[in-house]
Amino acid sequence: MAETGEGRVPCGQHTCIPKCMEPLKIRDITLKNRIVVSPMCQYSANDGFPNDWHLVHLGSRAIGGAGLLFFEATAVCPEGRISPEDLGIWKDEHIEPLVRIVKFIREQNCVAGIQIAHAGRKASHSAPWKGDTLIPVDRGGWVRVAPSAVPFKPSEPAPRAMTREDIQKAVEMFRAAAERALKAGFQVLEIHGAHGYLINEFLSPLSNKRTDEYGGSFENRIRLLLEVTEAVRTVWPDTLPLFVRLSATDWADDGWTKEDTVELAKVLKTKEVDLIDVTTGGIDPNPKIPVGPLYQVPFAEAVKKEAEMMTGAVGLINTPEEVESVIKEGRADLVFMARGFIRDPYFARRAAEVLGSPMEWMGQYQRTGTYMPRKDRQHILSK
Repeated sequence: MAETGEGRVPCGQHTCIPKCMEPLKIRDITLKNRIVVSPMCQYSANDGFPNDWHLVHLGSRAIGGAGLLFFEATAVCPEGRISPEDLGIWKDEHIEPLVRIVKFIREQNCVAGIQIAHAGRKASHSAPWKGDTLIPVDRGGWVRVAPSAVPFKPSEPAPRAMTREDIQKAVEMFRAAAERALKAGFQVLEIHGAHGYLINEFLSPLSNKRTDEYGGSFENRIRLLLEVTEAVRTVWPDTLPLFVRLSATDWADDGWTKEDTVELAKVLKTKEVDLIDVTTGGIDPNPKIPVGPLYQVPFAEAVKKEAEMMTGAVGLINTPEEVESVIKEGRADLVFMARGFIRDPYFARRAAEVLGSPMEWMGQYQRTGTYMPRKDRQHILSK
């Protein structure tokens, strides 16, 4: 079977399709399987523009068999970048270089998605391998904004509390970013409302100390995200999926909770959001997290069952068998992976092989036969 439909080859007299390799239709878009390349910041852009690093990094993982591939958290404005090297989509000039990469991804029968984001008080930092430290304004950084003048770390200066005008500008910047994403050819859009960035900062009572209509009650703290979602949907077509990434818990006392996430998901469902990409943490710099395999999956499962909407599961899901278990047991609809795809760009192909439903390789790579460990390929490579 050619990799134009589900991407599997026959297994004996039947087609063996594990649950995680089954296609999933969301609105008018069909993903060939349930494995997603999660957004991974590369800190390699210049003035927001992607380059050959992004083409190779993303393109190789599209070849690797994922059903959906997300570009990294892409800033809706310059001051919304985590670092000076973040990808951007705040001006029309960013569209053309994105088109090149999106086109290649879609040619591999992979759906291209983009996550649009604003880093809020966690902006203006150096890349992780450069220390992940705050860059002051006099050294090329910029003024950070947040719902309240509460720093992420006590050692950092406080961000500037946003005015109502600032908030409305942010909503418009998300809308404009979505419009550019459509022009670039993306077929799935995700609003980043997690990991301690701007929208998450409004959601959490630990970072949002406002006393106006954007702070205090649950209804007020979710207001910004709802306004962003509504604005995005005015330009993002009804035929294309819209995701929202949420941190389901702050892992901190008196913070955002799983129950809050479920209630917010129910509201977002009425705003034409199709799937909640469920992660955790990011508000508290010193959280106590019980890290282990599949440790965040219960949160995705809770949102899926209690809010009755599609979810994506993330977090230390490392093996094909673990991916299959999450989907087969109905705990989530998609599995988002980052580290697994860094270790192995062809993870989805390996998973299909391990689970008994190998994908057919494209012509250029068919001499490899099937996905097999390096030691088992020596007799082929030596010919």
